[in-house]
Amino acid sequence: MAENKNSPAEEEMAAEAVEDVAATEVVEDIDQIADLEAKLAAAEDKFLRARAEMQNIKVRSEREQAQAVKFAAAGLAKSILPAVDNLERALQVEVNDEAAQQIKTGVEMVFKTLGNALEENGIKTVGAVGEPFDPNFHQAIQSVPADDQHPADTIASVLQKGYVLADRVIRPAMVAVYN
Repeated sequence: MAENKNSPAEEEMAAEAVEDVAATEVVEDIDQIADLEAKLAAAEDKFLRARAEMQNIKVRSEREQAQAVKFAAAGLAKSILPAVDNLERALQVEVNDEAAQQIKTGVEMVFKTLGNALEENGIKTVGAVGEPFDPNFHQAIQSVPADDQHPADTIASVLQKGYVLADRVIRPAMVAVYN
C-alpha cells in the first residue's frame, strides 16, 4: 500500500486551511448567537410590555367598574329629582280643612321616603342660605345687595335645591347670592 506523505509545508498549509475554516465557522456561530440574543431580548421586551399593558387594562377596568358602581344612582336620581321638587312645592301650600290636611300628610310621608332613599344612596343636597357660594355646586340666578349681616358671596336664598353624589354634581343648586 502506498502511503500518502505530504511535505511539512503541505501539512502546515492544510492545518492553516482547517484553522481558517474553523475560525470562519466560529465567527459565523458568534454572529448567529448575537442575532439570536438580540431576537430573544426583543421578544422579552415585547412580552414585558404586553404584560404591563394587560396590567394597565385590568387596573383601568377595575377603576371604571368601581366608578360605575359608585355613580349608578345618579341616573335614577336625575329622574326622581323633579318629583321631589314637586312634592316639596306641594308641601308649601297652606291647607285649612281636614281632608286637605290628610292629603298633605300623605305627601309629607312620600317626600320623606324619597328623601331617605336619596340619602341612603349617598345623594346629598347642596345649597343652603348663608352658605358660601361655590360655582362648582351652585348656579347663581340672582344677585342681592350685601349688607353688614349678610357678607358678599354667600347664598341669600335657594330657588332650587342642588344634589351631589360623592364628589359629582347631579344638579347644581339655583341660588340668589349676596353681592
